[in-house]
Amino acid sequence: MADIFEKLVKHNGPIGQHRDRAHGYFAFPKLEGEIGSRMVFRGKEKIVWSLNNYLGLANHKEVRKVDAEAAARFGMAAPMGARMMSGNSNYHEQLEKELAEFEGKEDATLFNYGYQGIMSAIDAICGRHDVIVYDAESHACIIDGLRLHPGHRYVFKHNDIEDCEKQLQRATALIEKQGTGGILVITEGVFGMAGDQGKLKEIVALKDSYEFRLLVDDAHGFGTLGETGAGAGEEQGVQDKIDLYFSTFAKSMASIGAFMAGDRPVIDYIRYNTRSQIFAKSLPMPITIGNLKRLEMLRTMPEMRKKLWDVVHKLQKGLRDRGFDIGKTNSPVTPVYMTGDVPEATAMVMDLRENHHIFCSIVVYPVIPKGHIIYRLVPTAVHTDEDIERTLAAFSATKKKLDAGDYKVQAIPDMAEAS
Repeated sequence: MADIFEKLVKHNGPIGQHRDRAHGYFAFPKLEGEIGSRMVFRGKEKIVWSLNNYLGLANHKEVRKVDAEAAARFGMAAPMGARMMSGNSNYHEQLEKELAEFEGKEDATLFNYGYQGIMSAIDAICGRHDVIVYDAESHACIIDGLRLHPGHRYVFKHNDIEDCEKQLQRATALIEKQGTGGILVITEGVFGMAGDQGKLKEIVALKDSYEFRLLVDDAHGFGTLGETGAGAGEEQGVQDKIDLYFSTFAKSMASIGAFMAGDRPVIDYIRYNTRSQIFAKSLPMPITIGNLKRLEMLRTMPEMRKKLWDVVHKLQKGLRDRGFDIGKTNSPVTPVYMTGDVPEATAMVMDLRENHHIFCSIVVYPVIPKGHIIYRLVPTAVHTDEDIERTLAAFSATKKKLDAGDYKVQAIPDMAEAS
C-alpha cells in the first residue's frame, strides 16, 4: 500500500511544480501598504491591476471608520456560534432585507464566503433526481458544487444558446423518463476570466419552451452593472426572471461574505438547509455592519460606478487602439490575450514588474490551453489617467519584445522569496 502523501510530495500539481522558482513572486506575492492603485511590492511602488476593488471601497474613509467603530464595539467574536443556534443578530437580518430589496427579490440569505456558499447552496437545492445544466466556463466554485451533486448534469458550450437548448432537451427527456425531478440552469452574470456577460436574456427566453429554474452567479456584475448597480440581470432587463441571484461581497464591496436572493419560500429552504452555514460560525459583527455601510454607499453614490466606467473605457479603448486583443469583454474585467509558453509569460511579467512597475495577474496553462497567455487587468474607480497611460506604454513595449522572442527562456525565472 502506498503512503497517501507520497504523490503529494512527488507531484506538486500543474502550478505547484513551479513553487521553488515562483513562490512569493509569480505565486503568493505580497502586496503591502494602503489598498489602492499604487501599492508596494518587494520594496518598490507598483501600479496594481490585480485587485477586485471595483468601486474603491476598500480604503474609503467612511468604510474604514464604520469598520473600526464596529470592531471596537463588538470585537471579532460576536456573534458566537452558527446563526441557527446562537449567532443571529438584527444586523444580519437587516443586511439580508436590504440586499433583497436592492436586487428586487422577496428575501435573501447570507453566506460566510462566496465559494463555500454557492457550493453548499447547489448541494441543498439539487437532489439525485434533479438535473443541472451549466455553462462550460462556470467558475471553480460552481464546478465544485456540481461535484457534490449526485444526479445528472449537462454542460453547454460557453454562452452558446443553441447548445444550451440542446442540453435542456436532454435534461427534459431524462426528467420525463424518470417521472420525477427538476432542472436547474446555472450561469454567470459576468465571466471573471474573459469579462463577457452571460447571455441571461437569451437563457430566460428559453423558459417559454422548457421548464427550469435559473441560478446566476453575478460576482463581477453586482455593483458594477445596471442602472443602479444591481448587476447583470438589471443590465440586461431580466432581473425579475432570475430565480436565484447570487453574489459575493469580495469584489465591488471589497469585503468578505456573500448572499443569495430569490422568492421567500425558496430562500427560507436554503437558509435552513445549507450545510456550510448551519455548521459554521456566523459572519462577525464588524464585517456584517461594514457590509451594511458598503451596500448603502453602493446604492447612494452612483458617482463611484461612473468613475469606474470612465477608467474601464479609457483602458480598454487604449488597449484596442494599440492593437491588443481583449476579446469580447463587456464588463470591467479586461483580459489581454497573447501567445507564448509559461516561461515566456513569466519573463514578461517580471519585466513589467521590475522595469515598468506594473503589477497585473497572469493566467497560463493549465487554466488556459498551452501556448496562450492572458494578462488580466481589473480597473477600479481609484485608478488615474496617469496609471492608465503608464500601463498602456508598458504593454506596448513588452509586447514588442514578446513578439521578437526576447522573452524566450528555458525555465521560469527564479524569483522565489528566500526561505
